[in-house]
Amino acid sequence: MSKKVVVTGIGLVSALGKSLEESWQQLIAGQSGIKLHQPFPELNAYPLGMIQKEPVRLRTLTQLVVSLALQDADLLPPLVDCGVVIGSSRSNQGLWEQMAREKWEQWDEDWLETLPHMNAITVARQIGSCGIVLAPMAACSTGIWALAQAVNLIQTGQCQRAIAGAVEAPITPLTLTGFQQMGALAKTGVYPFDLNREGLALAEGGAVFILESEELAKQRQAKIYSQILGFGLTADAYHASAPEPEGRGAKLAIAQCIDRARLTFNDIDYIHAHGTATQMNDRIESKIIQQLFPQGIAVSSTKGATGHTLGASGALSIAFSLMALQHQIILPCVGLSHPEFDLDLVKEAHSSKIHNVLCLSFGFGGQNAVVALAKNH
Repeated sequence: MSKKVVVTGIGLVSALGKSLEESWQQLIAGQSGIKLHQPFPELNAYPLGMIQKEPVRLRTLTQLVVSLALQDADLLPPLVDCGVVIGSSRSNQGLWEQMAREKWEQWDEDWLETLPHMNAITVARQIGSCGIVLAPMAACSTGIWALAQAVNLIQTGQCQRAIAGAVEAPITPLTLTGFQQMGALAKTGVYPFDLNREGLALAEGGAVFILESEELAKQRQAKIYSQILGFGLTADAYHASAPEPEGRGAKLAIAQCIDRARLTFNDIDYIHAHGTATQMNDRIESKIIQQLFPQGIAVSSTKGATGHTLGASGALSIAFSLMALQHQIILPCVGLSHPEFDLDLVKEAHSSKIHNVLCLSFGFGGQNAVVALAKNH
């Protein structure tokens, strides 16, 4: 029997708030952190999920989120044997763009500190860990991939505790321009699964988790949010940005997750969908859910509230789903007014019995990631 892995701490910062509790309260109240911003004078204003008036630095955001997770788990550095799995789909791209615009002799940053894996290394230094350090990059599936890798480290005995998650600071000229050229950016707001949806809003944010073997957590009498039941991780091998039209890879990831979690499709009480509010994602994702699950399972996406934090989006969805399990509240699909699809889409937060939750992430390159979470008894 594989070792049980539980979540004992959460750190989260989003456009909704600078802590998990603040973001949670705003979310269940149906609020959105997406506002019209023009962070770069050479570009147009867009609906964005920004934490402050200026684009945040990845390292600053990561250090804050990690500190919040440690505090929530009642842990203090040094954590010498703690595994570190911290991902990001953009890493320090904002600094690279700044470096490219400026003259090299005027650059006062250590360029080695901006390499893609260095954010995870920075976390290891912050918590005093000499254990294994991983820095996954899997587009919008990065957050769930990070959690999966950390769970594997604990289940295989490589460590008893790990800090895992993803952080993103994607508000850069290149990222904005790229998504604009794809026609993926919203013009007025984010409306997942809505008949009048326009696209996504790029957003800053991050969520990290303290994961421990159940044995260690009980030994130190830690607060336990949830047990991680299982994962499904697949690739479409189809296209750089478009999902495979029939959703074969996504369906396989969901089926793998359900099987490894020793659940059935009927056992799922709530699905936190990827729900980007783009035409293609919401259409294909809705079809997948309709084909696999029985009618009546509650479905929502929180990107209408937080914006799309790209690599961190799966981590945020896990954090909010853990809170949903703890408080027995179904999350609202903020921004949804006129549902296009025949799903049990949740417009407003409401109380409900929730035992098992599924979180879905589908990233560029056909990266599919699914995680099953269970209420702690």
